[in-house]
Amino acid sequence: MGSPEEARIRLPQLRLDELLEELQARLDAARGTRDRVHSLLEAVLSVGRELDLEQALLSIVEAAAALVDAEYAALGVIGSDGRRLSAFHTVGVSDEEIARIGPFPEGHGILGELIRHPEPLRLAKISEHPSSYGFPAHHPPMNTFLGVPIRVRDQVFGNLYLTEKRGGAQFDEEDVSVILTLAVAAGVAIDNARLYEESRLRERWLQANAEVTHRLMSGSARADVLGLIAERAGEITGSALAAVALPMEDTGSLAVEIAVGMDAEAHRGLVLSMDRSLMGLAFSSALPVTSADVDHDERISLEPPRFGGLGPAVAVPIGTGEAGARGVVLLAREAGRPVFTATETETLQSFAAQAAIAMELAERRQDAEEVAVLKDRDRIARDLHDLAIQRLFATGMTLQSAGRFIEHEQAAERVVRAVDGLDETIKIIRSTIFGLRTREGAGEAGLRARAVRVVGEAAPVLGFAPSVRMEGLLDTDVPRAIADHVVAVLSEALTNVARHAHAARTEVVLATDGREVRLSVTDNGVGIPAEGRRSGLRNMAERAEQLGGGLELREPEGRGTTLVWQVPLGKP
Repeated sequence: MGSPEEARIRLPQLRLDELLEELQARLDAARGTRDRVHSLLEAVLSVGRELDLEQALLSIVEAAAALVDAEYAALGVIGSDGRRLSAFHTVGVSDEEIARIGPFPEGHGILGELIRHPEPLRLAKISEHPSSYGFPAHHPPMNTFLGVPIRVRDQVFGNLYLTEKRGGAQFDEEDVSVILTLAVAAGVAIDNARLYEESRLRERWLQANAEVTHRLMSGSARADVLGLIAERAGEITGSALAAVALPMEDTGSLAVEIAVGMDAEAHRGLVLSMDRSLMGLAFSSALPVTSADVDHDERISLEPPRFGGLGPAVAVPIGTGEAGARGVVLLAREAGRPVFTATETETLQSFAAQAAIAMELAERRQDAEEVAVLKDRDRIARDLHDLAIQRLFATGMTLQSAGRFIEHEQAAERVVRAVDGLDETIKIIRSTIFGLRTREGAGEAGLRARAVRVVGEAAPVLGFAPSVRMEGLLDTDVPRAIADHVVAVLSEALTNVARHAHAARTEVVLATDGREVRLSVTDNGVGIPAEGRRSGLRNMAERAEQLGGGLELREPEGRGTTLVWQVPLGKP
């Protein structure tokens, strides 16, 4: 052992070493704090620079994981119901692992604990919390946990979830402070990104409105403009299906004029009831109608099947107020996508209202043009009557008088023929005048309305409402004489289904391509027995043969009958 003198010398040296070690530790802690504050500031700046909402959310998750050295991190966005997660952004889990785990969580267990109680939550072991009930298969093991809510304008937007601090350490109070600071910055960044996104959406809606108005006022066809409305609304809202339906005069039904997107053919030409379709409900109430799952909505008729693979949907009337709705636009997203928010619905409603105003102005201009045409026709008719006919009549009288003085027999016959020719010319001009002053077919219902009326009258007898699809310019291309035959055949076909088929479903398709008209009636009944009466079928076949067409009977797979009646439009 050393002497007491040596011990006195060594003691201050030990204290100095301890002091130096403590000073070094504090310097390291200060340097670590400085580095962490620097990292936090960098994270805040990085997050604040993002204007795209999805990218901003991903940046927030990445920054949170880096700041507290967490292996896994996620940001859960709370849905409009305030009880479940509508989106889930993760860091640390690969796409392959996500695919094996299955659907993203909806907000149960520990995740739901933060939704119900939006306060910081720090756990040493997740499984020990009362709300924990385990992880799904193929989920990576997680023990340590830190959760913090993100508020945007005093509303909880979502939650940050961090697990598995590297090195086996626990999340501490300093970690909580850092993530709370990041959450405040994240709330500001999310608010900015949402405002930017809303401004971009408003700009796109304004551009769409301007495009629709320009098309209408430049004289584009109504079908082209309706197609533009559907396309732009579907693109802006990220919808898989967009459709536009218009009311059918004197029928109490809607006809789907335009459909674009997923399974559009199943919608195009459909005739919809006012009380068993989303579009009908929106039209009759003159208010937007939404559905969280349009494929399983009890308010919507199941026949014909048309919403497979689709989920959230909204139907908005085109125009309201004193003029009433002019039509309905329907948008539907794929199953699993977010529902239409109140903001999206209001914006869509505003777009539809502007489109209705543009349609109103275009119709007024078209009416003015028609009035101008009618006035011009009246002027032409008046001039023909007052000038041309009078002169021709006077010329005929003069020739008739002069004929008595012509002695040459052949010359006299020629004069008589000339007078007769003038009489025929006068008759033709008078017929032309009558045509100018009358509007052909005024007040008569078109083929579309007549067909819908026949189907509606057959529904009580059938015990169900048949589905109806119409395609082509039926009111324009199909002459009245052929239309009468079509209506008679449709009535006879539906009567046969009601009497003999014992069917639970019937589909009517009426279409024309400008060259022929085609009517098909399909049921899922017992079919046509070999020994059954065929007088009705014979009558329908004779009608088709008279017009140069034909009747065909088919048996679809399974059971039932398809009747196809078609005739060319070139014959009267």
